Amino acid sequence: MIEIAIPGRPTLRIASALIDFNGTLAVDGQLVVGVAERLRDLAARIEVQVVTGDTTGTASQALRGLPVGVQLLPAEGQQAGKGRAIDAMHVSETAVIGNGCNDSAALEKAALSIVVVGTEGCAIDALMRAHVACGSICDALDLLLIPRRLVATLRR
Repeated sequence: MIEIAIPGRPTLRIASALIDFNGTLAVDGQLVVGVAERLRDLAARIEVQVVTGDTTGTASQALRGLPVGVQLLPAEGQQAGKGRAIDAMHVSETAVIGNGCNDSAALEKAALSIVVVGTEGCAIDALMRAHVACGSICDALDLLLIPRRLVATLRR
């Protein structure tokens, strides 16, 4: 469990993370440098689930050997599929990290939602539902690994 005391807000308690693959953890189907190590560190603290439409067909291979769950979604209905995935978790204790329109339902429901505005861009629909925007996935994962960084961003 990750606990984050933020002035002016209730304490955030994060027990799990739902993370998108393409455009978030990976660029052109390949994990971004530094992501594997961070996922290992994060999975030692909380449950990590990767839920993806797997546009490039590389998610299972890229994540093999990492302590994360992987759920592949069909091409149609991905936004609803990701919404159902977070509903199956404790929504009030789940962080979501994504970048696409298909992430927006999960981002909206999450206790903490982070979008990555990276190489593949970020959908405005996702950005509008996020609590925090980061310029890289490593920065986004570091917010969970070093949670005091969130205090300055989210305090009221």
